[in-house]
Amino acid sequence: MKKLITLLSLSIVYACMHKQEKKEYPLIAKANWFLGEWHNISEYGDLTEKWEKLTDSTITGECHIIKGKDTVFQENVLLEQRNDSLFYNVIVKDKDKKEEESTSFYLTQSSAKQLVFENPKHDFPTKIVYNLITSDSISASIHGKEKGIEKSETFPMSKKK
Repeated sequence: MKKLITLLSLSIVYACMHKQEKKEYPLIAKANWFLGEWHNISEYGDLTEKWEKLTDSTITGECHIIKGKDTVFQENVLLEQRNDSLFYNVIVKDKDKKEEESTSFYLTQSSAKQLVFENPKHDFPTKIVYNLITSDSISASIHGKEKGIEKSETFPMSKKK
């Protein structure tokens, strides 16, 4: 009986020492304000971004712009924390090749109300910035050079209720 108690005690001590702790993802948590459906109507068309939590370390996003009856822009985004980095992975379908292409941007700056993702090797944009204006209002902007000329576009959005 002593052997059994000793073995159980050692097993409990070992289990406590090697307890699997839940991994935390502090960078992806900074983007929790993305969650939900965002909307804007502008000269470009009817813009919708929908963000959902997929796992503890990933958030998925769908973005599309509809003008009239036509979808003029569509992309999917996988926002994911890997180790100590946060990536904004854009997946678009190439109309000519009929294949999906992926481009990754990495988090370079962050605060409670702003996330900045960059990829200096990408043609356009090289920078994507999200700003939290209020709990019901955000803006997304893209920046970079197109044909050697600095260009930026800003897309204000309101939370769809």
